[in-house]
Amino acid sequence: MSFITDRKRVDGLGSAKDGTEHAWRMKLSSIGLTILVPLFIFTFGAAYGGSYEDVLTYYSSPFPALVAALTLTVGWLHFKDGVQVLIEDYTHGLTRTGLIVAMTCLSYAMVAASLYAIVRLAL
Repeated sequence: MSFITDRKRVDGLGSAKDGTEHAWRMKLSSIGLTILVPLFIFTFGAAYGGSYEDVLTYYSSPFPALVAALTLTVGWLHFKDGVQVLIEDYTHGLTRTGLIVAMTCLSYAMVAASLYAIVRLAL
């Protein structure tokens, strides 16, 4: 028979103290993407199928370049937060830490590559 209290049984398994911030960040990025994705589709659709010179000319104007940069940045950061939740729910220990670090590095690398590509097109 064990005389361990409920508090002692769950010690160390409580709140991580950042769930609310993470949930708000996901909601805000979702709202941002609901505005940015249609704008991106319309601006990208205008350049789709054009020659390379036409696309360079189109993305040299600030509005399409800014919409593309914002959509890709917010999208990749939303992806990072969503995949982090999946990893936290389904993995444990060192595997969890390694996957979160790898996914975070991949997400930020893709943000940098996306912004580099947009800047190369715009300038």
